[in-house]
Amino acid sequence: MYKLDYPKAVEAVWDALPDEAQAELERALVVICQAPWTHTQPRSSDDLYDIERTRALQYTALALLVIDEPPVRRVYLLNIDYLG
Repeated sequence: MYKLDYPKAVEAVWDALPDEAQAELERALVVICQAPWTHTQPRSSDDLYDIERTRALQYTALALLVIDEPPVRRVYLLNIDYLG
């Protein structure tokens, strides 16, 4: 399991999302933190294991950074774009 981390600005966007979008985002992040390489796509087409990742959902699009270095593996949520 990867630890989720995000800046205050992302938290503010998350908190401002409508209920359906928040629920969808929370479900997706649980799955992403379990297996980020499987449940996200690389931002560039050059490398399957690019640490900069994206995920499009029904209500939001996410920009993430996956960090596999010890001591803690992390998924850093860089940005949330509301698509509504």
